[in-house]
Amino acid sequence: MEPLKANHARHLQGDFLSLSPAVWRASTVVFPSLDAFVSRKSRLYDGYTYGTTGTPTSRELERAIAALEGASHCVVAPSGQAAACLTLLALVKQGDHLLIPDAVYGPVRTFAASQLAALGLDVEFYDPSIGENIAALVRPNTRVIWLESPCTITMEMQDVPAIARVAQAHGIVTVMDNTWATPLNFAPLAHGVDIAIEAATKFFSGHSDVLLGSISTNSDALYRKLRELQSVMGQAVSAEDAFLVLRGLQTLRVRLKAQSESAMQIAMWLSDHSMVEEIYFPALPSDAGHALWARDFSGSGSLVSMVLRPATQSAASAFFDNLQSFAIGASWGGVHSLAAYYPAAEQAKRRFPRTLEPIVRLSIGLEPLETLIADLSAALTRYQSHF
Repeated sequence: MEPLKANHARHLQGDFLSLSPAVWRASTVVFPSLDAFVSRKSRLYDGYTYGTTGTPTSRELERAIAALEGASHCVVAPSGQAAACLTLLALVKQGDHLLIPDAVYGPVRTFAASQLAALGLDVEFYDPSIGENIAALVRPNTRVIWLESPCTITMEMQDVPAIARVAQAHGIVTVMDNTWATPLNFAPLAHGVDIAIEAATKFFSGHSDVLLGSISTNSDALYRKLRELQSVMGQAVSAEDAFLVLRGLQTLRVRLKAQSESAMQIAMWLSDHSMVEEIYFPALPSDAGHALWARDFSGSGSLVSMVLRPATQSAASAFFDNLQSFAIGASWGGVHSLAAYYPAAEQAKRRFPRTLEPIVRLSIGLEPLETLIADLSAALTRYQSHF
């Protein structure tokens, strides 16, 4: 019999060979001897000590994500937000200065502005387009610069390499939320960033049925800090969730390619519609961040944001109520298309708003392109009827 190729059947248990990884569920890890038990904490970083620090299933997922990110280490967490909060708590302390883009993911903004500020951190929100001029904001106590490019609602592009160079010159740790692009379309660590965060809930999983986040780095020292805090805080990932993301990774490349292609077609179609004032989609040549996207990114992602012609709230309600193929929801990266609404009041809260108008954000799934365009066309016709 012809031997199975190693990359087709990696999962061996006794004489059972499978294409699918095992789901190791465990809270308690047992040890073969007293000496092994007493010295168990020495294996925190590369072995197994207790369920909160990982099972073979979660460690396999960490290795898979690290390989995608071009990283030496990865720590998984119960959600993308958990990964973000865990990272910040591991890196900053009372009296430190933290720089965060003004258009950052909302829950991260809230965590920094409320919980971290209450702990005595000086949190400053900067203009996402600042680039190398961020050097003017650096202080002696600046410890972390957070990046998110593009930002996930208003899609501002950041000059990641330029900001990373400034951070490196001052000994500041950089962290980037790379969920929009995934490491297939942008590699933060290869562009000088110290830590890459992904909400694996989204593209890595791909099916809107699991919450999980990842933190990847090439720094041994940062990895140790992250793993220690993950263990102490009990931020464990269930084996079933890890398995689902491992399965999702197998189709990541084809899903991302198909959804990105549809997103580009929809963005181009919307840009010519009379009811659309602005499209925020960096892959479009008309977008303000297109030059940075074209220089650094290899794909466009599945999110398209738009500003419609100003109208009453009833017009917005008519648009959303008329949608059939697009469900109303705030996530992205799954196979089902979604539409989300961000009121003007949310834009007004920012220091550097891209617009003061409401924003409609579309997450493009795997439905037929013609079905999605027909759905949007009908909804925009209902919107236009309110003029």
